[in-house]
Amino acid sequence: MAVIPSDIAQAFIRREAAVGPVTSAHHRRIAMIYAAMCILGLLPTILSMSPSLQAAGLGLWIPGGGFLAVGGWATLLFVLTLALFALAVFVWFGAGMVIAPVIVWLGSALLAGKMAGEQSWFLAPYFVAAIVAGIGIYAYQRQQARKTAELAKLEARKRSIGTAIAEAIEVAAPVPAMAERELTPDDLASSRYALDRALQPVGQMNGYDKVDQFQTAALRYQINHLSYGLGMLQCMYTPSFHGYLSQAQRNLIELYLDRRIWGYWLWESAWGNLNLTDPDPAARDNIMLTGWFGIQLCMYMSNTGDRRYAEPGSLPFRRNIHRVFHHDAHTIAQSVAKNFLDSEFCLYPCEPNWVYPICNHYGMTSLKIYDRVFGTKYVPGVLDRWLKNLDTEFTDYSGSIIGLRSSLTGIRLPFPAGDAVFAVFENCFAPDRAQRMWATARQDLKYIIKSDETGAKRLSMPGKGFDFGNYKSGYAGVYAMLMDTAREFGDYEIADAALRALDGDCGRADDGGVLRYSKGSNLSNAMAMRARIHRRDDFRRTIAEGPPEASLRGPILTDAKYPDVLVARAFSNSDDLDLVLYPGAKPGPQEIRIERLRPGAKYAMRHGSEHAFTADHNGTASLSVELHGRMPIHIVPAN
Repeated sequence: MAVIPSDIAQAFIRREAAVGPVTSAHHRRIAMIYAAMCILGLLPTILSMSPSLQAAGLGLWIPGGGFLAVGGWATLLFVLTLALFALAVFVWFGAGMVIAPVIVWLGSALLAGKMAGEQSWFLAPYFVAAIVAGIGIYAYQRQQARKTAELAKLEARKRSIGTAIAEAIEVAAPVPAMAERELTPDDLASSRYALDRALQPVGQMNGYDKVDQFQTAALRYQINHLSYGLGMLQCMYTPSFHGYLSQAQRNLIELYLDRRIWGYWLWESAWGNLNLTDPDPAARDNIMLTGWFGIQLCMYMSNTGDRRYAEPGSLPFRRNIHRVFHHDAHTIAQSVAKNFLDSEFCLYPCEPNWVYPICNHYGMTSLKIYDRVFGTKYVPGVLDRWLKNLDTEFTDYSGSIIGLRSSLTGIRLPFPAGDAVFAVFENCFAPDRAQRMWATARQDLKYIIKSDETGAKRLSMPGKGFDFGNYKSGYAGVYAMLMDTAREFGDYEIADAALRALDGDCGRADDGGVLRYSKGSNLSNAMAMRARIHRRDDFRRTIAEGPPEASLRGPILTDAKYPDVLVARAFSNSDDLDLVLYPGAKPGPQEIRIERLRPGAKYAMRHGSEHAFTADHNGTASLSVELHGRMPIHIVPAN
C-alpha cells in the first residue's frame, strides 16, 4: 500500500471555518448597510410623515415593499418587482451588471412613493416586516441545513481520506517516458477537430458556438481550450514539429484579439465597475481573460521558443480606430499578479464583483508557466496567501472549494464546481493538495461507475445533463473533464470509463478522418480532444517543465501540408529527428521540410531504406517521403 503524506491525510481535519475573516467582514458591512436602510425606511412611518415618504421608506426594506403601502391593485406590483429583482440578480451574476439590482430596488421604492395616495395602508409595515422576517428565517434554515450536510460529508471524508489517497496513488500508472509518446490514429483524428478550427483564416469562426460572450459559452473559452489541447499535444508528442501546429496556435492567439472575443469587457466594465473612460480588458479584474489567455500564450512560447508575444505592444486589443489597449505576455502576467496582491480575498473577480475560484486556478497556473519561461518569481510571492484564502474564504465545511462568491457582499451563490476540475490545475503548483482533491473526487465517482452490456466499466450520469458550451442538454463536457482529470493523475480505469460514456452517449462521429461528438458543444469537443491525448502528469509537465531542452535546439519539422501529412511523433535528441507520420488523405508521396540542421552537413533519412541528403547553407532540407499508413522516419547525421 502506498505511503500517505501526513499533511495530505490530515487536510480535512485541520481546515478552518467555511466563512473566513474577509467574508465575515463583508457580511457585517452588508448587514449594517441593510440595517441602516431599514431604520431609514421606517422613520417616515414612525414620524407620521407623508404617505409618499412612508411608501418609499417601506420600499427600502424589500424590493417592491412600498407597493404594499400604496395598496389596491398596486400590491400586484410587489410580486412583479420581486420577479424583476430576481432577474436583475441573475443579470448581475451572469454579466457583472451590479447596477441592475440597485436600479430595481431603489427604482421601485421611488415609484411607490410617486404612486402613493393621500393615505397609506396602515397594515403595510407589519406585512413588510413579516415578509422580511420570513425570508430571513427561511434563508437561515437553508444555510443551517447546508452546513449540517457539509459537516456530515466532512466526517465521512475524515474516515476515508487516508484510504482514498492510498488507493489513488496505488492505481496510478507511471509517467510515460518520452520514447513511448506517439499519437494513435484516433488521437490524430481527434486533434484534427482542433486543427480544422484553428487553421481557418484569422477572423473566421466556422464550427464555433456563438451564443453569448458573458458566460461559459463565450467564444474566448472555446479558443482557450482548443489552444490548450494543441499546446499540450505539441509539448508531449511533437515538440520538434512546428509547421502548421505552431501556426494553428498563433492563429488562435491572433483571433483572441478580435473585439468580438473580448468586447464583452467594454460593457461589464461600464455597468459593473462604473468605468466608462478606461475599459482596459487586462487591467482590473477580468481574470477570465488574463488568466486563461496567459496559459495559452505561455504554452506557445514555451513549446516553440518564439518570443514574439513578449515584445512590447505585441497584443493590441483594438477598441476602435482611435483607441487601442497595448499589451504583451509580460503585461498580462503582471496584471494577474497585481490583482492577486491588491485583492482583499487574494483571489479576484472575473465578472465585476464575482470571484470564481476556478478562474483563479487558471490565473495561478498562468503565473506558474510564465515564471518558468521568463525566470520570474510571481508564484512564490503570492501562493501561500492565495492558498490560505482559498481554504478560509472559498472552501465549504466539507472541505470542497465553492464555485462562486461575491467580492462586494461576500454572499455565496450556487455554481457547479467539483474537486476534479480544480485538481488538474493544482497539480501544477500544489501537487500534494491536488492528490488529495483527486482522491476525494475519485471516491465520489465510484457511485456513477456502471457496467455496460459487455461488462466493461463506464460512467453513467443521471438525468439529461447540461453542456456549458452551448447551454443544451448533454454530458459531453462532464465526461471529457472527468476523463482529462483521471488521466492527469494516471487513473486510466476511470478515464476509460469516461471515454466509453463519451463514445456511447455523446454521438461519436468520424467525418472524413475527423473525430468529434455531435451531441457536444465546440467547448466540450475541445476538452474531449485534450482528454483523449492526455497521459499522467501531461498538463503539469507542460506547465511546470516544458518540452525537452533538445527539442528547442535540434532539428525540427517545419513544413508539412495539412491535412495530407499528420504528425504522430516528433522528437530530437540534439542532432537527430525522430518522426512518425501518417497520410491524412490518401497514401502517396509528400513533401516535408526540415530546419535547424547543420549547414552543409550530410544526413541520412531512414524509413525502411536509407536516403542520403545534404543540408543547404541555411541548415534546411526539403524531402519527399512516401506515406502508406504509419511511417516512422529517423533523420540522423551521416557517418
